[in-house]
Amino acid sequence: MNRLIPLLLAASPAFAEEPVIEDVAVTRTAPETYRFSVTIRHPDTGWDHYADGWRVLDMDGNELGLRVLFHPHENEQPFTRSLDGVRIPAGTEQVQVQARDLPAGWNAGTTVVDLP
Repeated sequence: MNRLIPLLLAASPAFAEEPVIEDVAVTRTAPETYRFSVTIRHPDTGWDHYADGWRVLDMDGNELGLRVLFHPHENEQPFTRSLDGVRIPAGTEQVQVQARDLPAGWNAGTTVVDLP
């Protein structure tokens, strides 16, 4: 048992790592519509553990847009994916972007983004 505990502890950090949002590029495409390009880094290991999505939230935590990632990106790190057509109410100056992974779910924290 004493030998098993260190092995379990050594293996757990890979599953503990949350997806990291490295960059968010925002482009206004219409008066209240935006395109978000989000760059994420995550130690994807396959179908059991990978970054599987990100979302745009208003500053109150209401979801404005969701980008689902349908497969792991083990050989493409970091990676960037975009979402068009995100409607954001006029007068909004900032939003939040939050990443998600399988199996852990949504990150506890978010990245605050200023709108152009």
